[in-house]
Amino acid sequence: MTDANDATAAVAVTAAEVARYLRRHPEFLSDHPDLALSLVVPKDHGHGRAASLAGYQLEVLRDKNRELAQRIKVLVAIASENETLMRRVHALNLALMRARGPAESMRRLVAALREDFGTEQVRVLLHHPDPELPAAEWLLAVPAGDPSLAAIADVIERGEPLCGRLTAAQAGLLFEEPEAIGSCALLPLPGLGLLAIASPDPNRFHPGQGTFFLDLIAQTVAAALRRHG
Repeated sequence: MTDANDATAAVAVTAAEVARYLRRHPEFLSDHPDLALSLVVPKDHGHGRAASLAGYQLEVLRDKNRELAQRIKVLVAIASENETLMRRVHALNLALMRARGPAESMRRLVAALREDFGTEQVRVLLHHPDPELPAAEWLLAVPAGDPSLAAIADVIERGEPLCGRLTAAQAGLLFEEPEAIGSCALLPLPGLGLLAIASPDPNRFHPGQGTFFLDLIAQTVAAALRRHG
């Protein structure tokens, strides 16, 4: 008797293995129709009676279709948002290409960010600003070796957009009212400085968001500055 039990244990399979086998052999019940009579089909919700196997399969398919429809809805919404952002970045590119000098380029940049991207808090920090640039609240002239840049030195060195909440030192360096800044996107301009786009909303810019479009903006701004440099 012990040997028989050991043999049974040796060939025991898990539910997952059974499920995998049935997925590979969907015709199994057709070949063994007697098993269909012994299967326990989930109850028909609300009625307490067993549902038919076909009915159960149909309900499972309906659930999967609803799930797929929801996923498609989310993907369409993301695609629509990305299209809007791409159009705005394209419009910014055209505006900067049509600018006739560094002053006009920066004015168009700040106007586009405020109007099209919905933020009043824009700062352009430049190490060597062009003399033609006007004195404005959005323009910060800080030499590359200035000790105050220690707060954002790692961001500039990394050369990639960074989103999230600023430290007190970072906010104090870039904005006159740092307490009004909820979140910010820092866009390094390699060799030139940094572009900061902030919002009072603490969740507007967050570490988990994509930075593809922000990187495009940074490249566009850097190219415009070099073109007139």
